[in-house]
Amino acid sequence: MKTLQAYLTRQILASLLMTVAVFTFVLLLGSALKEILPYLLNNQVGFGTVAKATGLLIPFLWVFALPMGMLTATLLIFGRFSADQELTAARASGISLLSLISPILLLSLAFCTLSALITMEIGPRCRAAYTDMFDKVKVQLAGFQLPEGRYINTFPGFIVYVGKKHEDQLEDVWVFQLEQETNVVLTVHSRRGRVELDKPSNTINLYLYEGKILQADQNPGSFQEGIYPLRIDPAKSSNRSARIDDMTFSQLLDELHYREQLDRRISRSLSKDQLVTMKKDWERNRKGITPVMFQMHRQVAFSFACFGFTLLGIPLGIRVQRRETNIGIAIALVLVAFYYLFFLVGQSLDTRPDCAPYLIVWLPNFIFQAVGAVLLWRANRG
Repeated sequence: MKTLQAYLTRQILASLLMTVAVFTFVLLLGSALKEILPYLLNNQVGFGTVAKATGLLIPFLWVFALPMGMLTATLLIFGRFSADQELTAARASGISLLSLISPILLLSLAFCTLSALITMEIGPRCRAAYTDMFDKVKVQLAGFQLPEGRYINTFPGFIVYVGKKHEDQLEDVWVFQLEQETNVVLTVHSRRGRVELDKPSNTINLYLYEGKILQADQNPGSFQEGIYPLRIDPAKSSNRSARIDDMTFSQLLDELHYREQLDRRISRSLSKDQLVTMKKDWERNRKGITPVMFQMHRQVAFSFACFGFTLLGIPLGIRVQRRETNIGIAIALVLVAFYYLFFLVGQSLDTRPDCAPYLIVWLPNFIFQAVGAVLLWRANRG
């Protein structure tokens, strides 16, 4: 029996590695590489930048790829195991299904621990680092703010032209300072320059070197180094404030504590009459607590997905009895879509405290584990 247990466990691990790699690659192409690959194709960033972005994003994608891989692996392995009559032979030898799969169930619990670490700590940190890096890359490259060979008038009070650009290094830079957004009062030409993001002030600092200044009714001047702060149009800026869905579990705890303290201060500082008068503002603050609670429950609930998927995937694979890989993947995708549907519903209600959206995210775990336990019990009886 131990030999058969070890065989199944090795098969599950091998299939898990393959399916996680496939799902990670698909999610990578569908989510973030489409944002940064155009910069690579235009020779605006190097492979190092793309590799760093990919490395930061992969742990975040494992939050989704690991449970999906576990479900697919159990469906494929036990579908083949049942279709090849190996399960029938094991039962004929007096080996029960529960004893056969006990190492795999323990393995799924171990992956729940790994999933919790990724979901609650590593994934959010990597996602936040990727978002920050990508925002800086977009501004430093100025792919949307300072493209090559175009006159850009999106900066209040300035028109900018860049002849050539490689990452944050610029060549043949022209800056036209405007008066009342129409008249050019100052023209600056520089052989080279660079851009730097000043995120707190929402500006791009344009550093110019070896330049000349042309101004009406004055002789041309020259300079070795100058700086022009160009304010980014908020409507076109890519900078994003920190979001709670990019926070780790400990950061969410701090955020929840802060919002609850604010809620208590509001309720204590106002009289009953004032509370009635300011009911809408107070309820708005209460709505700010619910999204944080939803994210906390989502992270914890998501950590148990591997166990629920394994508990359901084993008996379902035995019932289906199919060796084809595409059938197993199709069933896995349907189940994953059903599982994530509850999270999407909870996300849409995260500003509705009366709907308790943070409890909705636990429903798919209870459903998958309950259905899986029933099917496994029936499969064990033969």
